[in-house]
Amino acid sequence: MKILPYQPDQSGMAYSVGVTLDRFIKLKQSDFPFASGELSQLLRDIALAAKIVNRETNRAGLANIGGAFGQINVQGEEQQKLDVIANIRFMRALSKGGEVCAIVSEEEDAVIDLQNNSGKYVVAIDPLDGSSNIDVNISIGTIFSIYRRKTPIGSPIQEEDIMQPGSEQVAAGYVLYGSSTMLVYTTGFGVNGFTYEASLGEFFLSHPNIQAPEDGKIYSINEGLEKHWSLGVKEYIDFCKSKGYSARYIGSLVADFHRNLLKGGIYLYPGTQKNPSGKLRLLYEANALAFIAEQAGAKATDGSQRILEIQPTSLHQRTPLFIGSDTMVDEVLRLIAKSNQSISAFNL
Repeated sequence: MKILPYQPDQSGMAYSVGVTLDRFIKLKQSDFPFASGELSQLLRDIALAAKIVNRETNRAGLANIGGAFGQINVQGEEQQKLDVIANIRFMRALSKGGEVCAIVSEEEDAVIDLQNNSGKYVVAIDPLDGSSNIDVNISIGTIFSIYRRKTPIGSPIQEEDIMQPGSEQVAAGYVLYGSSTMLVYTTGFGVNGFTYEASLGEFFLSHPNIQAPEDGKIYSINEGLEKHWSLGVKEYIDFCKSKGYSARYIGSLVADFHRNLLKGGIYLYPGTQKNPSGKLRLLYEANALAFIAEQAGAKATDGSQRILEIQPTSLHQRTPLFIGSDTMVDEVLRLIAKSNQSISAFNL
């Protein structure tokens, strides 16, 4: 009988595909000397809520929980039934875990103070982005940001705990509910993606150390708003068309971002004449995706400055967003700056 000694993986991958999310989080705890397990548990709480939301999403048609809820949220948007359900699921998971002192949610008018003054973290979350697409079976997602509170542990939360720029995030991620369900997150040490195996009830590492292509051939923008764009944005889209790039726009932010992150591309939601600040929210959409993008080697900007450097001034603050492959973001910035200079010269 021939016996072979075990040979460790020599590929250079620190963690092989097949590692569970829970085990991966435990292995990475040493990255956070300031924490004593709370951040790891918080990530597990989010993963648990994501599993529940995944179940609710998959049975939405059978359980009659698709469609509109009949109320308008703080954004002026009609709430979907699953918006409300997802918000409840994440609120329960985050409040029961004990690590969080406050939550900012797209579905809530104000900050939710959990009355847990011993909690170290603040979570900003969009519980179910793109939920209006559920009725037509299109991918949707959850987006989250995690911040360490600024005020001393044991004291009531203050505005400074909430109004932090994206550069202060200690973790961020998204869950994509689609043909497969994926959780992608970063803690500032690279980006890793986990695919959910429903029969086992576990997320498994499927996309280790995600690196965004430096360039791409996909652009994602709502071209129905073209007449309201600035000259620089119009010139960039013309540039994309002249290069033969592919237009891919799902209308679910997480799905569009995820595709471009893996394949190379750029997502654009610029300001318009009617809404100069754009549509996307800074605290719980743009910041999280910008952190992930930068950790994967991509870029994110509002057209004039890095998204992660923006100091928030209001809870549901909106921002233009240009996010994706490094070369593509640089080109759109060049054309925006060029058009702004031309307009300034003309006004002189």
